[in-house]
Amino acid sequence: MAYTKKASALAVAISLCAAGVAHADTRLTIGSTSSSSSHYGYFVAVSQIINENVEGVRSSVMETGATIDNLRRIKRNQADMGLVTTNVAYDAYHGEGAFEGNEVPTNVLWVYGPSAQNVVVRADAGLSTISDLEGVRFNPGIVGSGTEATAEAVFEVIGVAPDYVRGSTTDMVNQIKDNRVTGYVKSGNGRMLDASSIDIATMTPVNILGLSDEQAETIRQELPSLGIMEIGENEAGEGYPAYTTWAYGNTVSTRTDLDEEVAYNIVKAIVEHQEAQAAAFSVLKDADIPEMTIELATTPLHPGAIRYFEEQGYEVPEHLKP
Repeated sequence: MAYTKKASALAVAISLCAAGVAHADTRLTIGSTSSSSSHYGYFVAVSQIINENVEGVRSSVMETGATIDNLRRIKRNQADMGLVTTNVAYDAYHGEGAFEGNEVPTNVLWVYGPSAQNVVVRADAGLSTISDLEGVRFNPGIVGSGTEATAEAVFEVIGVAPDYVRGSTTDMVNQIKDNRVTGYVKSGNGRMLDASSIDIATMTPVNILGLSDEQAETIRQELPSLGIMEIGENEAGEGYPAYTTWAYGNTVSTRTDLDEEVAYNIVKAIVEHQEAQAAAFSVLKDADIPEMTIELATTPLHPGAIRYFEEQGYEVPEHLKP
């Protein structure tokens, strides 16, 4: 009899433990970028939206080296989702470029904006074209980022060879201010300069170098995963003239085995709580996230995202379906 009671008590305890596990929150780590970037603030807002609006899911933001670092972390199960640019996402998905023979399968949850790649230099350097960067101490983007990989590919195809200096965004901002480095490539805040570029400009005047028509056409032909953006006068910031540069979309991508219902609920929360995101990342004000995602994504969307978008009346093309 005593044995039976003990066995029954044990069974109840196991049952309660199992129930507790079954109802435990799904915990997600979000890979972002440097904490000095405007994009980092966006991912903090995303995490807050998820935590406040997606039942049973808790997320946290991790500072990283951005796109390539995030993809590697996703593959190693150190991150569940994060910032991945459309051009590098394409290479990783197909095992090309920096990911040749080492593909990283991910699915897009949503695109949160186009990203103009700004070539920002000290005004007193006397540079007027991108070709003038030949042999100049210059940072192509933070180590491990999509910005860095793309900038190096662009400079190679247009035949310009700067003297590359490596480092974090904070390092480069300080070195540009101190005139130890002439400039850098930095993803913009939509069409506007990034916060770190604005920070530099408060200390020393800067110029933005644009592509020539010939260079832009070379990029279109040689690097088809990239877009070309025309930035109008004053769009990058007050007083900056119009220029042409390369660009891509910024996605929030995830591992392919993320639960479909979790993905669906996350995308739903993001689309339905856009105001909080726009407060952190102004390019999203009045933006159509589903439309932008379908327009700019270069790799398949997550089935949960597809289901939500189609329920809202958007048509997802076949090439964006897994």
